[in-house]
Amino acid sequence: MIRSVALTSLTSLFAIAYAQQAGTLVAETHPPLTWQTCNASGSCQNVAGSITLDADWRWLHETNSYGGCWGAGGWINPPCGPPNVCAQSCALEGADYSGTFGITTSGNALSLKYLTQGPSGPNVGSRVFLMASNTLYQTFKLKNREFRFDIDVSKVGCGVKSSLYFVGMDADGGIQKYPGNKAGAKYGTGYCDAKCPRNVRFINGEANTLNWYQVGPRWEGHVGSCCMEIDLWEGNSISNAFTHHPCQISEQYRCQDTECNEICDKDGCDFNSYRNGATTFYGPGRTVNSNNKFTVITQFHTVDGTDTGTLSEIRRLYVQNGVVIQNSQLQLPGIGSYNSITENYCYFQKIAFNDPDYFSQYGGFQVDSALDKGLVLAMSISDDPDTNMLPLDGQWPLDSTGPGTARGTCPTSLDYAETQAIQAANSVAFSNIKFGPINSY
Repeated sequence: MIRSVALTSLTSLFAIAYAQQAGTLVAETHPPLTWQTCNASGSCQNVAGSITLDADWRWLHETNSYGGCWGAGGWINPPCGPPNVCAQSCALEGADYSGTFGITTSGNALSLKYLTQGPSGPNVGSRVFLMASNTLYQTFKLKNREFRFDIDVSKVGCGVKSSLYFVGMDADGGIQKYPGNKAGAKYGTGYCDAKCPRNVRFINGEANTLNWYQVGPRWEGHVGSCCMEIDLWEGNSISNAFTHHPCQISEQYRCQDTECNEICDKDGCDFNSYRNGATTFYGPGRTVNSNNKFTVITQFHTVDGTDTGTLSEIRRLYVQNGVVIQNSQLQLPGIGSYNSITENYCYFQKIAFNDPDYFSQYGGFQVDSALDKGLVLAMSISDDPDTNMLPLDGQWPLDSTGPGTARGTCPTSLDYAETQAIQAANSVAFSNIKFGPINSY
C-alpha cells in the first residue's frame, strides 16, 4: 500500500522537517475501546475511548523520502547522527493495527497477538496506551480508587508476558514541554517507566542516537526515560505479579548513562503468589484458573481514606465464575501474614528473600506526587531476550535456590528462539475496564 504512492508527488506527501515529525503517508486511526467510570452508588457510565500504538513500534522514515531512519541494527546514519538532526529528519507513521501488529478491538475488548506476520515481515509484541482524545492520553488518579478489568491469558505461555500497568508519562506525549516533539500522544510518544529504558528511540523530542551500542541481544543509547510505574498485571497462564516501583521524581525524566540506575526502584515491591509460597493459588486448574477468563481488581488505599492522603496499601482481589477470590497470603514465621502490598510487606519480604531494599531507598509509598498528577494506562504483550521471562514464571536467579527464587513452573532450559517458535500463536485479551471509588461496583 505504501509503495504504491506515485513518486512524482513526493514533495506534497512528505512532512517538512523542523522537529520530530508525524508522517503523512499512512493515516493514523486509533482503534476505539470503550471503558467505564463508576460512582459510589455503583452506577457506571461508558467512556468512548481509543488506543494508540507506542512510537517505538512504528515505521520511521526520512521526512523527504521512503528511506529508513531505523533498521535491524538500530539507527541508520545518515540521516540519524546528532539527536536533534535525526529528530528533524525522521517521521513516525500511522499504524496498520491488525495487519502489521495483531492489535484488534471490539466494544470494550482489546486483543494483542504476540507474533504477527505482517506485510513487511514478522512483528514481535506490542504496547498501546489508552487515549482520552485524538491527541491526549487518558490519565488516572488512583488514590482511594479501584481499577478492574477482565483478562484471558489462557493463550499466553512460558516466556511471554501480558501487562497492564500505569506510568507517569506526560498526557500529551511531551509536545508542550519539548518543541522537538511534533508527533505527540497521537503517535504514542513520551514513553517512560521505572526501569529508565535506554532503548526508547525518541526521548524529550530528540533521537536517542548517542553512544548507541549493543548489550547482548538488545540495543541501548546514552539516555533513558524514567518515571513512576505501578504494574497492576504482569503475567501469563503460569504466573502473575503486581508491583509498585517508586521513583525519586514526580514526572518523566531523561537520565544519562549510569544515572539511569539511580532514579527509580527497577525491581519494585512485587506480589507474585507462587514466589510467596502459594504454589497452587494461580495457574491452569488452580484457585484462580488461568484456563478461563477472570476479573482482576486492584484497590489503592490511602492512609486516611481520602483522595489526597498518602498511598498506604495496594490490595488485590479476583472474581471468577461470579465468586470473589481473596488474594493469597505470604506467611513469614514470627512476623505475620500479608496479602497486599504495604510498607511492612515490602520491608519484610525483602529481608525474607534476601533482596536489596531499593523500595525503601527510593521512597516507597511516601513518594507519590506522580499519583496526584495522574498516570497513563499501558497494555502490552512482550518477551525478554535477556531472561526469557524467568523472573516472572521460572527460577531466578538461575544460580540460586533460596527463598523467593522460584517464581513459577516454567523450564529454565527454554531459550529465546524456542520461546518464539513454541509460543508464536500466543495472544492476550483485556476487556471490561472499570474505574471508580473503592467497592463502588
